[in-house]
Amino acid sequence: MSPGYIPFHPNPSKPKYKPPAGAVDAHCHVFGPEAKFSYAPERKYTPCDAPKEKLFALRDFLGFDKNVIVQASCHSKDNRAMIDALDASNGKAKGVAFVGEEVTDDELKWMDKAGVRGVRFNFLKRLVDITPPDVLHRIVKRVAPLGWHIVIYFEMPDLPEYESFFSSIPTTVVVDHMGTPDVKKGVDHPENQRFHRLMDAHKNFYVKVTCPERMSLIGPPYDDVAPFGRVLVERFPDRVIWGTDWPHPNMKKVAPDDGILVDYIPKIAPTAASQQALLVDNPMRLYWS
Repeated sequence: MSPGYIPFHPNPSKPKYKPPAGAVDAHCHVFGPEAKFSYAPERKYTPCDAPKEKLFALRDFLGFDKNVIVQASCHSKDNRAMIDALDASNGKAKGVAFVGEEVTDDELKWMDKAGVRGVRFNFLKRLVDITPPDVLHRIVKRVAPLGWHIVIYFEMPDLPEYESFFSSIPTTVVVDHMGTPDVKKGVDHPENQRFHRLMDAHKNFYVKVTCPERMSLIGPPYDDVAPFGRVLVERFPDRVIWGTDWPHPNMKKVAPDDGILVDYIPKIAPTAASQQALLVDNPMRLYWS
């Protein structure tokens, strides 16, 4: 592990909130094990091993039925650990890959057959070297015929820089972690409102109301972040999804308790109907239909 890297919580609490039947943890990762799936030489951090067996055990413990496993930057374009987890899931996991334009058609078919349904584009300069937009456009053209969507990970202050590219994507787009707003600026800040207008203008955009632990200024139970997620659930009820982000890569201070993260769900989706859409209907439409 990198010096200072925070491993995932060793003993998460049992959540009080019980997700509806068929609920999907629609954003999580697997790391390694390094002895079998080495980490990328160009990685910006070295995590602890977080293999598929621990992910599936956590899924069951928290009361979820399925996972969407997102390729993490520490494995870069080597998607083998993620695919291995899909293959072992008995149909209960789908994937989001990270690829370059050198990916072959056979590799795309292999990933599609395994259950990959999207490609992630990472725009966090502190984590990755940003891929030029023309290269990303060529990747979009390769994966769109498969019915895959594009996951975009950015931070809210950078939205003006990337918005024209995001708006040009012709397939479904899924925004990671609410666009990573700056909580201290508030829901009504122009940065956040600009993101809402983007969602209003582009009906092909979904958003993950995830990772309050990364944005909170006060810590668990993350009440200061809840208004950001709640307004997205209210405004875009059929285009929101949720996930744990286990094993919480590159956290700096403390490993979040996944049970507390599950108990956060009713704070952003207070009704049974909104919870059903957030945790079952929307992710099933995106990944299993």
